[in-house]
Amino acid sequence: MCGIVGYIGKREALPILMDGLKRLEYRGYDSAGISVFSGGKVVTERAVGKVAELENKINGKKISGCIGIAHTRWATHGKPTEKNAHPHCDCQKNIFLVHNGIIENYKELKEDLEKAGHKFSSETDTEIVAHLIEEYEKQVPLKEAVWRTLAHISGTYGLAIVDQKNPGKIIIARNGSPLVLGVMEDGYIIASDIAPIVCYTDRVIYLDDGEMAELTDESHKITNFKRKKVEKEISKIDWSVEEAEKKGYPHFMLKEITEQPEAVENSIRGRLVAPEGIAKLGGLRDVAEKTRHLKRIVVVSCGTSYYAGLVGKYMLEEYAGIRTDVEHASEFRYRKPLLDENTAVVAISQSGETADTLAAIREAKNKGALTLGIVNVVGSTIARETDAGVYNHAGPEIGVASTKAFTSQLSILALLTLFLGRQREMSLVTGKRIAEELAEIPHLMRRILKKANDIKMIAEKYSEYSNFLYLGRKYNYPIAMEGALKIKEISYVHAEGYPFGEMKHGPIALIDKNFPTMAIATSDSVYEKTLSGIQEVKARSGKVIAIATKGDREIQKMVDDVIYIPKTLEMLTPLLSVIPLQLFAYYCAVSKGLDVDKPRNLAKSVTVE
Repeated sequence: MCGIVGYIGKREALPILMDGLKRLEYRGYDSAGISVFSGGKVVTERAVGKVAELENKINGKKISGCIGIAHTRWATHGKPTEKNAHPHCDCQKNIFLVHNGIIENYKELKEDLEKAGHKFSSETDTEIVAHLIEEYEKQVPLKEAVWRTLAHISGTYGLAIVDQKNPGKIIIARNGSPLVLGVMEDGYIIASDIAPIVCYTDRVIYLDDGEMAELTDESHKITNFKRKKVEKEISKIDWSVEEAEKKGYPHFMLKEITEQPEAVENSIRGRLVAPEGIAKLGGLRDVAEKTRHLKRIVVVSCGTSYYAGLVGKYMLEEYAGIRTDVEHASEFRYRKPLLDENTAVVAISQSGETADTLAAIREAKNKGALTLGIVNVVGSTIARETDAGVYNHAGPEIGVASTKAFTSQLSILALLTLFLGRQREMSLVTGKRIAEELAEIPHLMRRILKKANDIKMIAEKYSEYSNFLYLGRKYNYPIAMEGALKIKEISYVHAEGYPFGEMKHGPIALIDKNFPTMAIATSDSVYEKTLSGIQEVKARSGKVIAIATKGDREIQKMVDDVIYIPKTLEMLTPLLSVIPLQLFAYYCAVSKGLDVDKPRNLAKSVTVE
């Protein structure tokens, strides 16, 4: 979950490293550090807190050189302190490295190294890697010392290593943590994802697990852990620099909320054939015959993507007629999943690098299931390791709290439902209606976004409350959970997401005048049942904010505040009902003066277990 950036080439390294850290800060912001070859030695600076603290610390210092590595940290082993910040080094201060991942056997290795006389200065698992390389380099050259070190460590890592005794190179290695190599005209840039790279080149090489690269300013040599040379394809990035900028918005999160109409348009563009009521998914072309005979789908995902999967379950079962189970990816491989050749395991991940989801996919492949991916990042590990899949094309999402990736995932799941449904018994009439209504969603989203100021006023009214209950039924039950997650993530407010029918089986005990309820009460097949639940809350003096369908005047008499959304097909309602919840959480956080884009204890891409 940490962010790594490195540079080797003809340019000054420091500006590239600092720019890269800022663009990777959503991966972690507990501390940051740099190491640059400057004046014949490696100069290292580290600071606790956000990248701005490191920038202040090095301001005015002369650090000039063309090779360097940098790191922004999300703490796992050891508190966020300067001594635990990366880069870490060996006893002699020759080996410097940055690491994303977890070394699982670090305690045993540390004990052995201490017996051999090594002195440690941090509480991290990472530092043992530098000392191991130091120990092996007493006998063999740097590259072989790295090989031997990697053979002795267990766990996950993306590593970038420099050695003061070998000033013309950087060594990088990957196992379980993402690492991308950007190929520039005058050198190379290394990063945990493409956000820092896109400013300098659109040509990248994605390292796979078990690969190491030795870089100079003019060449790269990639080998696998069997010491064999690997020829890698150079891919092209399909994101622009402008997409990764704020464009005048106060926060990336607000920018990304407002980008949702365009994100959904990009997700469905060229994939809907409304006159025929079908979805054309090119990424599934090669497995179309297999999908035709599927009897079961298992969705594996985490966090917000998990809630997208729950909405997809309702879609796929109601309209495609396929049994669908949704699993927390973090639990999937720790039991005995029952899979066969008639089961597809669908991984949903914005980054395509989520460690638990990737592990679930690998387990599914071992069991012989068809694996499909719904990911936003072209060339990501999940995209490469699944049998087939669909890209979101939502553009970069920088805000830690996911917004546009979520609605993009919902639109892809609607397409998948249409694709699989029409392979089965879905009628032309139903297919056409879904296609036509889905095509209208971006327009309806824009209508909601025009009411953002109204939502802001409601959010400010409730921003001082410490607890919320979020309730929904059927398609909007997962949206209730997603809304509760959003306000927890960025406003640090305790919130519970529940199905309306479960409220009376426990949570209603919490309701009083100081415990407001966010009720998703759209005009759909469960509307009357939802109104009954609202009445139960009001009978206990609870305040209610309702998300309702435009034109519903009756609900105004029952609740304290109403946010209206346009009418659409019931299965597509979540694409609209979630937007007010995103804005409500955003404006609550802003009114509290919180850092919306970098909420405490969180990171954007969870690449460790």
